[in-house]
Amino acid sequence: MSGLFQVPWSDYRSDLLDALGRTVSYTVVSFVGAVVLGLAVALLRLSRAWPARAVAAIYTEVFKNVPLLAIIFLTYFGLASAGIRLDVFTAGCLSLIVFYAAYLSEIFRSAISGVHAGQTEAGEALGIGRVGIFAHVVLPQAVRQALPGTNTMLVDLLKSTSLLVTVSAAELMSEGRLITSATFRALEVYLVISAIYFALCYPLSQLLLLLERKVRAGVPLSPWRRRRVHTARALLAADLAARTDRKEAAV
Repeated sequence: MSGLFQVPWSDYRSDLLDALGRTVSYTVVSFVGAVVLGLAVALLRLSRAWPARAVAAIYTEVFKNVPLLAIIFLTYFGLASAGIRLDVFTAGCLSLIVFYAAYLSEIFRSAISGVHAGQTEAGEALGIGRVGIFAHVVLPQAVRQALPGTNTMLVDLLKSTSLLVTVSAAELMSEGRLITSATFRALEVYLVISAIYFALCYPLSQLLLLLERKVRAGVPLSPWRRRRVHTARALLAADLAARTDRKEAAV
């Protein structure tokens, strides 16, 4: 243990910050792409057309049962051998997107299916179109149900960016490997890299847990929704005050 903490970390501070920025970039881009693709696949799984359901089911089962590392190799090395050359960032993000979209599609499909059919029927009775029903009735309720699983996937995706070390993606784990090669202090270096990942993942998981609790409690998160809630409360208060005045006047 006396040999620990002898790496001149000040010499690698800028490199680690760059690697941290790349890790966050991989995470943000990949998660947004995975959410969009996962929602599209989930809607295909719920489609009335069986060819769409079949394609979505095949996609989901394939990418759920192939290791992420294999997908990274196929995307970066396999496509290059077929004449399709992708840069490291594009290949890394694409690998993470297609992999996590398969899991997110299952989460979204389950959440959308969990919304009671009566909600859709009520929207139709009010004359709302299918798109409006999905956007304003089904989706807000599905988000509450999908949030726990989606949050877990986000944290897991952040940790999985470390697998991009296999294609030298210049993220945190790749930088750790370079520092190890220069200093031969593997234990110290990877302890520090692990601590950085923990410092990223733990606060993120706690913030997502807080967000989940707020959503379940019905707290409005967007400014326009807060304004609508405030306006509705003001109208209800004014109506209650008017009724009270009328009762007092009648007495």
